[in-house]
Amino acid sequence: MSTKTSFSPWRPHPWHGLSVGSEPPRRVNAYIEITPYDLVKYEIDKESGYLRLDRPQRTSALPPSLYGFVPRTYSGKRVATLMSGSELGDGDPLDICVLCERPVTRSEILVDARVVGGLPMIDGGEADDKIIAVLESDNVWGHISDIGGVPRALLDRIIHYFATYKFLPDAPAKVSVGEPYERAHAEQVIRASMEDYEELFGPAVRSASSGARI
Repeated sequence: MSTKTSFSPWRPHPWHGLSVGSEPPRRVNAYIEITPYDLVKYEIDKESGYLRLDRPQRTSALPPSLYGFVPRTYSGKRVATLMSGSELGDGDPLDICVLCERPVTRSEILVDARVVGGLPMIDGGEADDKIIAVLESDNVWGHISDIGGVPRALLDRIIHYFATYKFLPDAPAKVSVGEPYERAHAEQVIRASMEDYEELFGPAVRSASSGARI
């Protein structure tokens, strides 16, 4: 958490230079890459930290929520062991969907998110979990504490989006999405992704000005 006397004199890399959150795995930071109004898919460029235009949305379905990733997480071997049928993690930061009642039309923003559950997704044999969270201060969704509080119709939209967002005509389906899991399992996945990240990239460093772990 920044204060009046602590700041970064340069823009940190969204994946490596930002904090995982205030109270992980319950409360995390979500770096938003795409919004429900984006007709193209943006994705973080791992080298530069800027958003790269990945591809136009391939179907008529748009993201049903804010969508991005949790900084300082990595889908590796520990995440894969929690996903039945996966061979390994997808090698990306952990994806997160954040429910928000008010329309948010811009990406490259940080959101204080409270984890409520997730979706088990396998993409080409790789674990590709989608954590589901609510905006911490949201007046409509903010009271939800577990996945059972999210309307089934909205969960179905999220499942449909991820089941079809890589659809190509005449190509075999590579993506499978299972039934939503509860907050307890989502927190396990987040812990595993933090451990996978630390093994690959090293432990969090401390800011000289604030002593905060980032």
